[in-house]
Amino acid sequence: MLDIKLLRENPEAARQAAVKKRMPDRQAAVDRALSIDAELRELLPRIDAMRSEQKTAGKAMGKLSPAEREAVLDGQKRLKAELQQLEEREKQLRADLQAQLALVPNLPDPDVPDGKDDTENVETKRHGTVPQFAFEPRPHYELAEAQGWVDFTRAAAMAGSRNYMLFGDLALLHDAVLRFAVELMVGRGFVAVDPPLLVRDAAMYGTGFFPGGEEQTYRCEKDGLNLIGTAEVPVTSLHGGEMLAEDELPKKYVARSACFRREAGTYGKDTRGLYRVHQFQKVEQVIVDVADKARSIAHHRDIVQNAEDLLQAFELPYRIVAVCGGDLGVPQAMKYDIETWMPSRGNYGETHSASRFYDYQARRLDLRYRPKDGGKPLFCHTLNNTVAASPRILIPLLENHQQADGTVRVPKALQPYLGGRAVLGKPQR
Repeated sequence: MLDIKLLRENPEAARQAAVKKRMPDRQAAVDRALSIDAELRELLPRIDAMRSEQKTAGKAMGKLSPAEREAVLDGQKRLKAELQQLEEREKQLRADLQAQLALVPNLPDPDVPDGKDDTENVETKRHGTVPQFAFEPRPHYELAEAQGWVDFTRAAAMAGSRNYMLFGDLALLHDAVLRFAVELMVGRGFVAVDPPLLVRDAAMYGTGFFPGGEEQTYRCEKDGLNLIGTAEVPVTSLHGGEMLAEDELPKKYVARSACFRREAGTYGKDTRGLYRVHQFQKVEQVIVDVADKARSIAHHRDIVQNAEDLLQAFELPYRIVAVCGGDLGVPQAMKYDIETWMPSRGNYGETHSASRFYDYQARRLDLRYRPKDGGKPLFCHTLNNTVAASPRILIPLLENHQQADGTVRVPKALQPYLGGRAVLGKPQR
């Protein structure tokens, strides 16, 4: 969340953040937060004065006559009752203020392009050549079904729509991609993490998914737990409530986990194949560092490059887009999406998202560090990015590397993870 001091000093910046992010309902939260804050700031001196009065009267009791003491005690009782009421009001105001601040979106960086939705994201880079086939290319689901690698029908019968089962070489390719991604990041100094898949509301709130993302989340009501949609949630929350030493930073983690999303609001979209599913595997990179904007921007470049290096190793054409205000989430200050060429869509499809938050998540998580110079504790900066998300990444792998006979060529980088094989599948034509 944002620092209340920022809202006091520049409320218009917070209002305009909601406008740029196309979140008119969140704009009102700025004014509600300021109103609550004003009442709270007016109330606190009254409470302090009453506590001081209570303390002074208590010290003077020993010097009073019995009659005077009785009168003071009656006054103390009335003062105590009034003070309790004001303290309850203070408690309620603080809770209300936190609730409103949780609704105020992070300020988008100046380089976030203006736009209403993902159709107005701005391309910043393109890499690789879109393949030209000498045959009629097939979509990934046809390729996979012909090889017996995927079953949507049986998966839907047991688990509902947008579910799938992978078999044989495709299951092995899925695992190979994820193993490659983890090893790539470990080789770059990231610490591997195997995180919990079920988390409490505090972790969802702390990372900015609640309030607002409840509709996309599978919730276990009986236990008060939520299935994660990304390892960003447990890994970023890892040090919540802690006071780190500056010498410990940056913390760099890479986590492979199952992920779950309800895909609410996507009825009728991407109903065929592996593009939009309820359960998937993801390798996520997370960085926690000091409160230095320049370092956050440098980390952002690095985590995008990590994802690019993976796609280049997989010999896949892709592009990078700067996400516009209307497509930017509540907690992000800046986000880049990487989109990989998918022949069946005739376009690039999102496979990675890289975000920087500055201290927005850390404030919600109470994630701080103590500077080396002995200054007051500061809130950390956080970032994250997908390294690989599967099965979506299987779409460009199958479709871009398909061959005329229905087999699929394996990029050299993945061959060691597949027993050295250069081709998957049996000829179908």
